[in-house]
Amino acid sequence: MESSPVDQNRKTWPDGAVNLIQLIAVQPGGVVSRILLKRKSGNVTLFAFDAEQELSEHTAPFDALVQVLQGEAKITIAGNSTTVRAGEALLLPAGKPHAVQAPVELRMLLTMIRE
Repeated sequence: MESSPVDQNRKTWPDGAVNLIQLIAVQPGGVVSRILLKRKSGNVTLFAFDAEQELSEHTAPFDALVQVLQGEAKITIAGNSTTVRAGEALLLPAGKPHAVQAPVELRMLLTMIRE
């Protein structure tokens, strides 16, 4: 996965509003990430998945909010699957195993909040 911060002390963040979908491109056969903000209190990261790509099951120590910007995601949390479509959001609770599958091209925003 590629990761390049947009916000390094706000030096590279453009003036005004941004179109999040245009900030990250889908790579054939891959999953790409781009950190937008990184702070002690949490991170905001964009992800782009090609169709049929996934992030395998893992556990995070902090709550995270997934917002689907384009496409749809099949998200499994502790064995229960939910389809999340563009315009929808889902909370990934801290300490619960979760995985993300993209049946179609997917762009999503992940906001992780540290306690």
